[in-house]
Amino acid sequence: MTQLREFIELGGRVLLMILFFFSGVWKVTAYAATANYMASAGLPQALLPAVIFLEIFGTVAIVLGWKTAIIAPLLALYTLAAALLFHLNFADQIQTIMFLEHLSIIGAFLILAANGPGALSLDARKQT
Repeated sequence: MTQLREFIELGGRVLLMILFFFSGVWKVTAYAATANYMASAGLPQALLPAVIFLEIFGTVAIVLGWKTAIIAPLLALYTLAAALLFHLNFADQIQTIMFLEHLSIIGAFLILAANGPGALSLDARKQT
């Protein structure tokens, strides 16, 4: 059962981060459109490289289980900021669902921060 748990934890990390990886890649491929969208929300376009870095680097870090106690809460805060900046139109059902999805993702990051990435991770290797 222990080996199954280890692979379930790894699989959970991979599934959690798929969204962030593709989001980062899509921001690169649609850089100008994404920068304009951010500007329409009142954010400086100069933040876009940091956002892309966080999404792609965060994906790699969480999947590898590296510095999880730092990266998971950071991604939770990033996800909360995105929810509050882009998904507060509760009159629009799709925006409401996206807001709630962001809250669910934040919950997953908080669980990951509290419990760690599991045995199949760089964090676990460091402890042994």
